[in-house]
Amino acid sequence: MFQPHKALWATAFFASACFAQPLFAAQANIAKDYPNKPIRFIVPFTAGAGTDTTARTIAQKLTDAWGQQVVADNRTGAAGAIGVELTAQAIPDGYTICLISASNVVNSATNPKLPYDLVRDLQGITQATSLFYVVYHHPSVPVKSIKELVTYAKANPDKLNFGSSGTGGLQHFAGEMFNHMARVKMVHVPYKGTAGVTVAMLAGDVQVGFGTLFGVRPHMTSGRLRAIAITAGKRSPAVPDLPTVSEAGVPGYEVDQWYGVITSAKVPRPIVAKLSAAMADALKSPEVMQRLSGDGSTPVGSSPEQFSAHIKSEIAKWRQLVKAAGLKLH
Repeated sequence: MFQPHKALWATAFFASACFAQPLFAAQANIAKDYPNKPIRFIVPFTAGAGTDTTARTIAQKLTDAWGQQVVADNRTGAAGAIGVELTAQAIPDGYTICLISASNVVNSATNPKLPYDLVRDLQGITQATSLFYVVYHHPSVPVKSIKELVTYAKANPDKLNFGSSGTGGLQHFAGEMFNHMARVKMVHVPYKGTAGVTVAMLAGDVQVGFGTLFGVRPHMTSGRLRAIAITAGKRSPAVPDLPTVSEAGVPGYEVDQWYGVITSAKVPRPIVAKLSAAMADALKSPEVMQRLSGDGSTPVGSSPEQFSAHIKSEIAKWRQLVKAAGLKLH
């Protein structure tokens, strides 16, 4: 028996399929010709920072591979939000991309006033690197391990300070997560950037810190600061003698200061896939791996889907910490 609603559904289905085929073909052609002009690679942090070095390293490899300039453009301010907003508002043709760090995700998880939604308005291209923090302390603190630090902090509530590069940043949250999971109460002291934290640590104004290997290692070697663990999920070849915080006394603790590349959510998927594949190849090259390993970075090169999922999970993780620990940030 003839059923009008089924006939109409079938007609609509075939019509949409016919429309979709030329659309997919057009997108494929766009990706085939991409890139045919310079690409703007926004870095929402200062020149010389780890994000800047990573972006410029990737940019050079893409320039070499494609014969089109990939130009790093430092657009700083608002804890990295200005550069991300520019990316969200750019023409969605794949010629504006942006390097973010885990701190951008913390910002998205805690700041409801941002002019963009990191999940809705942007999409992941690839997670470029994974980077741990070193947990270190001033020699005046009589501890040699994470377990001893926890014991000392519990015996001396509010007497230990931990420094960070700013309220709401990843260093701040690394310390607050340690407080929450270890059930201790170290007092957060924010500074304007990691240089300020280092100066305060060396002076003994703050006693505990969470910093990159690149920034801490010179003072580890001199003995002016003592490293006791790393925040990664597993030990690193860069500092094989340092245990993870999780194995050393706070099970489940992990903080990753990763870097990754994003673009507008409206950029066609074939272009995003092409960018992702090229970046993964760049990150596998021996010279890039060697250059990034200096601060303990490990190249990743994940797919767009994997990185987008990672961003969502990280936002959920930090929102949960804010709620569970009762943090007041804004």
